[in-house]
Amino acid sequence: MLDTLITSKTRIKLLTKFFLNPQAKAYLRGLEGTFGKSSNAVRIELNRFEHAGLLNASTEGNRKVYTANTNHPLYPDIHNILCKHLGIDQIINEVTTKLGKIEQVWLSGEFAKGNDCTSIELILVGSAIDCDYLKQLKEKASRLISRTIQLTLFTPEIFAKMKNEIKPTDIFLLWEFRSTHDAL
Repeated sequence: MLDTLITSKTRIKLLTKFFLNPQAKAYLRGLEGTFGKSSNAVRIELNRFEHAGLLNASTEGNRKVYTANTNHPLYPDIHNILCKHLGIDQIINEVTTKLGKIEQVWLSGEFAKGNDCTSIELILVGSAIDCDYLKQLKEKASRLISRTIQLTLFTPEIFAKMKNEIKPTDIFLLWEFRSTHDAL
């Protein structure tokens, strides 16, 4: 669907790279290799996004490094469109409303790094999770979005210990439970 609205495949890949995970950073040659496109094609799109204020650029050594401008007024909208395009919003809705005591849902793997792929990897943090029902939801959601879904379950205690060892660009928090007391 997104490829109907945005005809440039390079542009879609850049949006996915930078707007799915706000921690994503990349430079021209790295993107050229990842996307399998010429450096000129990638450079043109990077310049367009930078000129529009969607990307920030900084210099690290002799490299110009790009990151998403999370302060841009369109950032939340673009992020939400990508989540809907990839089916992540549907997965989260199914999982968090019917599964048990889910505290957090994290995106990991290639999508967390901003790379499009056929498999969505999610980390579920919680307790009292109905594993049989989870398997049914996973299969249903997988058919619904036409992508395979890989799930990893952790208790909050174990995930808290492991999280410090994971690079921020390798995971991205998609959803977190907030009680009514937290909002006050």
